[in-house]
Amino acid sequence: MRKFSLFILLLLSFNFSAQILSETQKLESLCKVWGFLKYYHPNVAQGKFNWDEQLFQKIDELENINEKSKLNELYSNWIDSLGKIDECKECSKEENKVYFLKNFYLNWMNDQNVFSENVIQKLNYIQNNRNFGENYYFGINGRKVYFRNENSYGSKFISKQISLFELFRYWNYAEYFFAYKYKTDQNWNDVLTEMIPKFLEINNDVNYHLNLAELVTKTDDSHAYLLSSLISLNQYGRRNVPVEYSYAEGKLVVTKLNSNTFNEENPLKIGDVIYDINGLTIPQKVNAFGKYIPASNSWGKIKKVRKLFLMTNKDSTSLKIERNGQNLALKVKTYLLKDIISEKTIQPERWKFLGEERKIGYVNMGLIQRKDLDEMFNNLKSTESIIFDSRNYPKMTILPLSKLLLPENTIYYKFNFPETNYLGKFYSRKNSIGNRNTEYYKGNVVILVNENTQSQAETTVMMLKQHPKAKVIGGYTSGANGDVIIFNIADLETSFTGLGAYYPNGTETQRIGIIPDIIIKPTVKGIQEGKDEVLERALQYIKDGN
Repeated sequence: MRKFSLFILLLLSFNFSAQILSETQKLESLCKVWGFLKYYHPNVAQGKFNWDEQLFQKIDELENINEKSKLNELYSNWIDSLGKIDECKECSKEENKVYFLKNFYLNWMNDQNVFSENVIQKLNYIQNNRNFGENYYFGINGRKVYFRNENSYGSKFISKQISLFELFRYWNYAEYFFAYKYKTDQNWNDVLTEMIPKFLEINNDVNYHLNLAELVTKTDDSHAYLLSSLISLNQYGRRNVPVEYSYAEGKLVVTKLNSNTFNEENPLKIGDVIYDINGLTIPQKVNAFGKYIPASNSWGKIKKVRKLFLMTNKDSTSLKIERNGQNLALKVKTYLLKDIISEKTIQPERWKFLGEERKIGYVNMGLIQRKDLDEMFNNLKSTESIIFDSRNYPKMTILPLSKLLLPENTIYYKFNFPETNYLGKFYSRKNSIGNRNTEYYKGNVVILVNENTQSQAETTVMMLKQHPKAKVIGGYTSGANGDVIIFNIADLETSFTGLGAYYPNGTETQRIGIIPDIIIKPTVKGIQEGKDEVLERALQYIKDGN
């Protein structure tokens, strides 16, 4: 009995010392260590090594390692091979900054289930004596980070090593530079755990791009995208039904019929309500797109997929529609985009008076430019109300417009900037707009918003809300606010939000958007009748104050 007990103890001891790690565990740790050393180790961060090649070598070496002890031996030797790190005196100095730490997470390096005490000590020493100042792999242009000295391996699937490399590169970009990493639905560490097996299974170009798109989509950021013609052609198609439509109440309302180069008749009519496309409802179509199209919220997702609903590679599309109270099933021919003729629409006015009494002004924020502002204000300053239509993207008018409209200089939002000497940390700085101005606009300021109000548009609305008589009317906005970092992954253009934007008290707009004071959204009936229900609601508010 005693011998048996001794055997069990020896067996348990052996299993403990020879802890087996899964393929995903090994690659997770490699991704994090490689990215951390890339940005934190002074010799690596100064570009003294071919860091891509080092990763390829380590991926190959992991093939023959299954035990925790052997993995840590690899990491310890690797760190030692990178050279001596001098003590960093600047690293311990306190900065006169207000830090934002929700994105900062280096506790993974203290995980004793993966790392030995020796490797943990070495990683923490590097953190405390990190690269300080210039970095070979990124720079600062104005207030935004840009990535540099990165190799391109093309957009085609080449090997498992390169696929994993692109996963690791993107994951670490987001780990250290994505302003809203803490806001994703799925913890960013869990994203890595989920995506590693998927990247290991890639065996063709289309699958490669789809996995990259799924990875980008996990940022839950309407600023994010992946430009891939393979996805566009294979996932969405190159043919379309020659109509234009608006979205309301989970349905599509046909607003315009376009002709085609073959002069063929279109069975659809203006006012038709499309509620089913090839057996899927419109909400189901949105969900089908959702896996590969990033968005901050559901209405932001609808904004991004709106033009894709009727796209296909097939010669026809089966639709179910409502027309004059009847439900109809139609098979509608589709056309290549080059064969669809769309008449140019008349450019709307940048600003105008509404009504014969000229008491209400209207400004299209998507059209008016800086050079127009003085003339616009001189024309409209005698009105009782000005409606600023922000259901579009403005043209950098926020600062000069604030000086015309607002009574005083005021703090209206704050930005979070990446702390480039301690990556993963961000620091906050408040921003003000307007001047002390006794000639400011005294009337009502009404702002129209919807899901097209995104980023700079949302920041502009935050400025307009500082007016003492401001009222926001419409639907929820996109919820993607801040400055965008544009870069390449697998030679495909992509992006995410690099600087975070918040209300002065720290309240978030990312994924939430600007919440209107009066919520009103288009209806199917309103679109069929040619109404702008959001604008009508604004006019009602101006008339009766409610």
